Amino acid sequence: MPAEKKKKPEVLLFTDGACSGNPGPGGWAYILRHPETGRETSAQGSEADTTNNRMELTAAVQGLQQLKRPTCVELVTDSVYVGTGLSDWLPKWKKQGWKRKERGRFVAVKNEDLWRELDRLAASHSVIFQHVAGHSGHPENERCDEMAVAAYQPLLPGSKK
Repeated sequence: MPAEKKKKPEVLLFTDGACSGNPGPGGWAYILRHPETGRETSAQGSEADTTNNRMELTAAVQGLQQLKRPTCVELVTDSVYVGTGLSDWLPKWKKQGWKRKERGRFVAVKNEDLWRELDRLAASHSVIFQHVAGHSGHPENERCDEMAVAAYQPLLPGSKK
């Protein structure tokens, strides 16, 4: 029997989140690219009082929401939180009623609303997770970081809105 071919991604989704303080004003950004055509879209947004993890999750959710049909997506992020959450933690949390173990007892999953939405979106796609080191010169990761930071800048004290 021939070895199974690794599915080639139809779409590349680059994401990043950023926060000034944790919690504090935060921003998210994504770049969605169709490698075959070179077509690219991007977006960014912000929240006045959030955490870096929420912004990382929001970027992935916002990007996946743009897909109109089941797609093989390569999710490229510097967030170990998003990647490990999707591949390792999420299945356990679902089995445990969206709870995680902490010091021998079950507690609510942090950012459950976003994890539930990411789970719902990922279920209709084939998502391949690729981790890149943040601030290491990866062009799309650097661009997403710049967009995310720019998104929350107007929310900083003393900024001209």
